[in-house]
Amino acid sequence: MWNERRLPRLPAEFYQGSAHVMWTYVVKDRRQGWLGDAFHSLFRETLLHTCARYHLGCARYVLMPDHLHLIWVGAAARSDQLKATKFLRRYLPLEWVKQAHDHVLREEARERNAFADTCNYLRQNPVRAKLVESAQDWDFAGSMVPGFPDLNEWESDSFWKCFSAYQKSLLDET
Repeated sequence: MWNERRLPRLPAEFYQGSAHVMWTYVVKDRRQGWLGDAFHSLFRETLLHTCARYHLGCARYVLMPDHLHLIWVGAAARSDQLKATKFLRRYLPLEWVKQAHDHVLREEARERNAFADTCNYLRQNPVRAKLVESAQDWDFAGSMVPGFPDLNEWESDSFWKCFSAYQKSLLDET
């Protein structure tokens, strides 16, 4: 079974600094029944703490009935997504498969239109799974940047505007 094998990882520096990484966390045994408003609230709170602690923006997250997806973008040289994923998994009250799956986005996938396509692809997961007819109908998805509760995930440049301001605030701290 794939979830019992150790997945290969790139060297740590691929997950640090301004890395753009798509993560998938799978619930052990694909257990369902945990996804609801209470878990979503806990997830958002834990995600906020994770992003603030490890200096990340979450361009997209989608919670599915037996797994979840995230796309994190490092906001500072000290950003560390390996530590962040370990932290997030520890504080979410689910039993996960041994290791999260990651996909480090290459330079061409980080360009604005290609990156937006990747985020939109994730956002469409509930539609492809026939859970809803429209992505807007799925309540368990969003974006997050620490300090920007008014980020509008449906406005095309909202994430990048908030993320740029967050990066600037981190630079101002040093």
